[in-house]
Amino acid sequence: MLDIFSYTQDEYSTKIYALLGKGKQHAARLYRQWFQERQLAPETWAEPQARAIVQAIVDQTDFSYPPISHRKEEGKTAKFLLRLSDGLESESVVIPMKNGMTLCLSSQIGCQRGCTFCETGRMGLLRNLSVKEIVAQVFAAPKEVRNIVFMGMGEPLDNFDGVLQAIRILTQSMGFGPRRITVSTSGVVPGIYRLIQEADPAINLAISINAPQDGIRNKIMPINRRWKMEELKQAMSAYCAHPRRQILIEYVLLHGINDTPEDADTLANYLAGLKVKINLIPYNAQSCHRFLPPPLETQEVFKQRLRSKGYRVLLRHHKGRQIMAACGQLGNLEIKSRKSL
Repeated sequence: MLDIFSYTQDEYSTKIYALLGKGKQHAARLYRQWFQERQLAPETWAEPQARAIVQAIVDQTDFSYPPISHRKEEGKTAKFLLRLSDGLESESVVIPMKNGMTLCLSSQIGCQRGCTFCETGRMGLLRNLSVKEIVAQVFAAPKEVRNIVFMGMGEPLDNFDGVLQAIRILTQSMGFGPRRITVSTSGVVPGIYRLIQEADPAINLAISINAPQDGIRNKIMPINRRWKMEELKQAMSAYCAHPRRQILIEYVLLHGINDTPEDADTLANYLAGLKVKINLIPYNAQSCHRFLPPPLETQEVFKQRLRSKGYRVLLRHHKGRQIMAACGQLGNLEIKSRKSL
């Protein structure tokens, strides 16, 4: 059977035609109704003489998707978990923003990159999510979602093919403009070059820097031992060479680690020449309290120091912290414990 969540509309209707020798237009219409109205009701549009071919298309299609197993809310921020076929769960967060409701997607269960300030990184990598499991998160979210960010569990560029196919479905079949989609990476340099070659240039790229120089980044982000900051900057420069591209720099502020005015100056120098804007994210507490967020005054000084260098800087406010839905909080360490038994 054809899994409708794994294909764009054109791919799906072409495959139906290959199977049945007809029905391409009816398959496309069925596909549109499924994703736009989130229901299967061909009787509302299929003429009587087409009912047989439409039923044949339905019989060739798998419309199943993971159910929501848990949902928690904090104000207008909500986290929901999908129960996957192997018993694992993906985590997604719906966040109200000024430019529309944003959905934070996961691309993996766990993550192999091991960032020390991230709950997901402490899980280790259990597996990639399939295209279906990524797209199903969007299908399960409110219809009002306008922006998609791959900032949930996992390193999206370690699941490059799955993420890119999901983006094709979102943009070509589900009505999301590429400028409303952001892919966040911890700095997988080969993946950035693949994005340059294979992704729509309007797709947004976010890079989690979190340190002003290699010495600090080596300690808090093991990926930096593989691709140093200079190599990462070369990839960022190549990405920004396209006139439609800029990069969102994500910087988690850790008290006593990377939050001094001198750190801000070093970061400003590192980013010189790149088209960037900067998100400062005070550390969010996790199940293991390894770090603290800086005092508010320290956060403000860091922000103003960067602004004085000419950068656009946003200091993020906490949303979803009490339900473990804020930046760095997604993940279930009990899964890691069970896996290790």
